[in-house]
Parts: sequence; structure tokens; C-alpha cells
Amino acid sequence: MAQFTMRVFRGDPSGGGFQDYTVEPEEGMVVLDVIHRIQATQANDLACRWNCKAGKCGSCSAEVNGKPRLMCMTRMDLFQPGDTITVAPIRTFPLIRDLVTDVSYNYEKAKQVPPLRLKPPEPDGTYRMMQEDIDRIQEFHKCIECFLCQDVCHVIRDHEDKKRVFSGPRFFIKLASLDMHPLDTRDRSSFITENAGIGLCNITKCCTEVCPEHIHITDNGIIPLKERAADSLDPIVWLLRRFRGQKSRPA
Repeated sequence: MAQFTMRVFRGDPSGGGFQDYTVEPEEGMVVLDVIHRIQATQANDLACRWNCKAGKCGSCSAEVNGKPRLMCMTRMDLFQPGDTITVAPIRTFPLIRDLVTDVSYNYEKAKQVPPLRLKPPEPDGTYRMMQEDIDRIQEFHKCIECFLCQDVCHVIRDHEDKKRVFSGPRFFIKLASLDMHPLDTRDRSSFITENAGIGLCNITKCCTEVCPEHIHITDNGIIPLKERAADSLDPIVWLLRRFRGQKSRPA
């Protein structure tokens, strides 16, 4: 294969910039392979986070030619021989060093999500669910927490003052998976509007576009949560649900 120029970000919180490395990748290589080759042959101190190299751990998130991607799932044959390929850290979160960022914001948000609270079992001690109800939430469990959706979310990226009351798309689908669970009894309406900040999302679908697991974050998760938030403000809907003993639930 022809040579490529890999323009890789090098730096830490005090500053940094892009440095060029010339490499000749082999057939079948992905961007992460090339980064590992650079580490082995040209820059032993290049910091890069990775784990499974199979698109399932979400560790190797980066911005390749400006687009948030998993390096292990970005094949080198996507690029033309002689191209210059930029590899930068996901820029929404604080830089630690080189391609590694501090994504602890997401773990703090994860701790805030009210967990599943199951209804009592049937008299025979079992739980019964309809297959269609399980099918509805199954895709949300495909999330590998690469945080690429969080990276492109304009609220997290551009509005520091809103981050305290905004969870972001990764946790909207987590909330949707809990709220749509057929055995859940917890009412999360106030948390979704006041703590998770669903109203701040303007459904641009940028999060859906970068999801490596192809989860329909906006259509199947965020929009139903927004509908629930609107229902919770409707006094007639609220009274009907109270009368029927139902918790509010996304449509």
C-alpha cells in the first residue's frame, strides 16, 4: 500500500499541536493499528486509550478527519493513498494527553440515573412480559459507551453552564430503556425534565449519526422522552394516569 501521512495530535492541558508521521499501512489495517505502529516505531510516548479492538468496548474514540469515530472500526482503505489523515482526541471533554480525554462527566451522570424498580412478581413467583415490549428497548442495550454521541451534542460541547442539568444522549437512551421496561414502576418524569434536561435537546440527530452501533437515539429514545415530558405538564393526562394508577410512560 502507498504511504499515508498521519497528522496526530500531541499535547496535554498546557498546550499542544499536530505532528506528522509517515506510515505505510498493510492491507486490512484500521486507524488504531496505524496508531499502534506509530507508538512502536516513531513515538513510544504517544498516549492512546483502547481495549478490545473489536468495536465493543468504546475506548478508542477519536476524531478522524474531524468526524467522531472508533479508531478500531475505521479502515485505512477508506482513504486515498497519499492522503493526510488527522487523528485528534474527542474535543468535548478535557484533554489528559495526546488522544486521551477525561470522560468522567459521563460516569457522574450515570450515577444520577434512577435505577430499575420492578413491580411485584405474579402469584406464581414469575414475571411475564410481551415480546414486543422487550423488542422495543433491546436496541438501547447495544450502547458501548464510546461517548461519541456525547462528544457531538452541542449542549455538552458548547454550553458549560448547562452541563449540571443535562445528561446527554447516552443517558437519554438509558432513561428510555428503563422507562419503557414493562416491569418498571418508577416515575422518572421530574428527573427527566429537571435533572436530565431533556428540554435542552433540539433533536438535530447528530448523536444518531455518529453512533457506531446504529442506535436510533433520537427517534426511538429522545423523542418519546420529550413526548412524556409534554404529557406530564398536561393536567388532564396527569389526572387520568393518577386515576388509573399508571406511571407516565413514553408513547
